[in-house]
Amino acid sequence: MKNILKYTFALLAIGFVSCEPEFDSPVTDDGFYSSGTANLSKYVAVGNSLTAGYADGALYITGQENSYPNIMAQQFAFAGGGEFSQPLVNDNTGGLLLGGTQIAENRFVLAVDANGNPGPVRLIGTPTTDITNHLSGTYNNMGVPGAKSFHLGVSGYGNVAGVLSGASNPYFVRFASSESATVIGDAVAQNPTFFSLWIGNNDILSYATSGGAGVDQTGNLDPTTYGPNDITDPNVFGLVYSQQVEALVGNGAKGVLINIPEVTSIPYFTTVPTNAIPLDAATAGALNAQFGAYNTQILPGLVGIGVLSPEEAALRMINFSAGQNFPIMTDDDLTDITAILQGPPFSLPAPLATLLGQLRQVKSDDLIVLTASSVLGTTPDPGNPQGVIGVSIPLSDKYVLAVSEQVRVTAASTAYNATIQALAGAKGLAYVDAKTALARVANGGIPYDGGVLTSQFVTGGAFSLDGVHPSPRGYAYTANLIIRAINETYDATIPMVHIGNYGTVTVSNN
Repeated sequence: MKNILKYTFALLAIGFVSCEPEFDSPVTDDGFYSSGTANLSKYVAVGNSLTAGYADGALYITGQENSYPNIMAQQFAFAGGGEFSQPLVNDNTGGLLLGGTQIAENRFVLAVDANGNPGPVRLIGTPTTDITNHLSGTYNNMGVPGAKSFHLGVSGYGNVAGVLSGASNPYFVRFASSESATVIGDAVAQNPTFFSLWIGNNDILSYATSGGAGVDQTGNLDPTTYGPNDITDPNVFGLVYSQQVEALVGNGAKGVLINIPEVTSIPYFTTVPTNAIPLDAATAGALNAQFGAYNTQILPGLVGIGVLSPEEAALRMINFSAGQNFPIMTDDDLTDITAILQGPPFSLPAPLATLLGQLRQVKSDDLIVLTASSVLGTTPDPGNPQGVIGVSIPLSDKYVLAVSEQVRVTAASTAYNATIQALAGAKGLAYVDAKTALARVANGGIPYDGGVLTSQFVTGGAFSLDGVHPSPRGYAYTANLIIRAINETYDATIPMVHIGNYGTVTVSNN
């Protein structure tokens, strides 16, 4: 049973990607570029971690410098764009301090373990960005990592007193204009002539990355009752998003709205295969023998007494075979039969009843999250070498985004996107279909001036080491998508960037 899963990242034979910058001289003659009917002199970007330049699981200087708004602002400068300021952190370590105590983790770097296997690890070191050291002034980049749609209008979201309780956001604390300020209020107060708004990702993402550990709050119109991993009700999203757009266009500003990609397009959900457990014939046979009575007696018995439907009983059957296998898991969407199995007629011992309580095998349409690679196939108890996670010990539900949970995520994001697109049309704003664009990256890739940009973890070029946020090259691609939409909507000729000039994950990324 040893080494059942060495690595599921497809990193064993990585050819590390390097980037040789291309130095194409842009045409800078006066009048060659135009902002068209847009006014780019005061650009403000509103959003969450994607807008801030978050990458590799942290906010750090290089990531911020390669944020898509900063890349866009550099291109806007050719067409009348003004200065663009960002609330830069203090270092490239990532991580945050609160009065000297670390409250956010350092960024990931690519490292090689004792067996020569490369993979992401947290950078060792102490961050120097303490959120109690408040920044003065205003900032064009109003991206706040972790913000959900309704957070942008919450008074006190930048109050340091609420950080530990989760009532406020440590990133906004650093640069909020006051303790009672709102993100959208501080953005509008700058009187932007042009804006971008990309918000709503976190309204579904935390539910998805936690394997559906939160609650789908569709039907609950009170976001103050939501947990951190809950799905935001589409009507709540529609209301607050409409208010934000109204506020941003209030002084005549033009802008661009960006929709919400599918979580299935990012490597956090696509890297670990669902059939991640290799077994030989003898081991598979032994496991099937152990689950024989469960499949042929217990499950039919539960159907017979009306506890389970035939469909749920079929879903819960466990079968292994020689070759690649689907791991077993606990699924909190299933009926909990633990107590029933402990009583007559089954009278199973408590440990066994608990094991079988919400047990099933992962299915091909489920998604195993990236972090599961660190536990799948391991033996957590040194005294029990047969206790292998995914084989004899269920993989926790938090590591699997089940099909039923994917349906909830998709339903919410579809509703959000309908709101975003409708408002863009109603207000005459540029609109970016990031959902379709990212799906193209995930399904075959996007050719660019130096190769093909894909969503393959580490080697694809588009994503950073957290598997969720783009690399600088991915942010450059994002900037080009937005610039193209601006040019088409406002009859502008803003130059796009050469994606190959921007870096991605390399072995020297430290």
